[in-house]
Amino acid sequence: MSEPLVVGRIGRPHGIRGEISIDVRTDEPDTRFAAGTTIATDPAASGPLTVERTRWHSGRLLVRFTGIADRDAAEELRGVWLVVDPEDIPSSADPDDFHDRELIGLTVVTADGADVGRVADVLHHGQDVLVVDGPAGQTLVPFVTALVPEVDVPGGRLVIDPPPGLLDAP
Repeated sequence: MSEPLVVGRIGRPHGIRGEISIDVRTDEPDTRFAAGTTIATDPAASGPLTVERTRWHSGRLLVRFTGIADRDAAEELRGVWLVVDPEDIPSSADPDDFHDRELIGLTVVTADGADVGRVADVLHHGQDVLVVDGPAGQTLVPFVTALVPEVDVPGGRLVIDPPPGLLDAP
């Protein structure tokens, strides 16, 4: 498996029959946590885990995994990350929806063709932000259409239209 993607983190047990609350980290919890789905874990020794059943309770996803029959067994899983192989996640049909793994590594150029660098990371802090490593150092570029008018994943590049000062060296 390449670098795994986190789809959830196991939280505290719910009740005494092995149900566990999940801190969901995916846009598709009903698909990722469908009954019968097997999910890898980090650390790997904790899994893989197979979903027996799920339900929503007070805005939280509760999951019962096969073989986790009581509160003590559920408590042992607290803090375990639930992960999937990125190759198992299909690309979105929405042309403006990208996975971080698709963006990281893209060459970044300005609208007039000047080399800016490469996307090193994508931060999610209320606003998605591209971390671009280039000759001038590291630059943070808000990932919005006004500043990033073109993303060409197959072509390996991303075009930015930076406002004055964005690319100035610190």
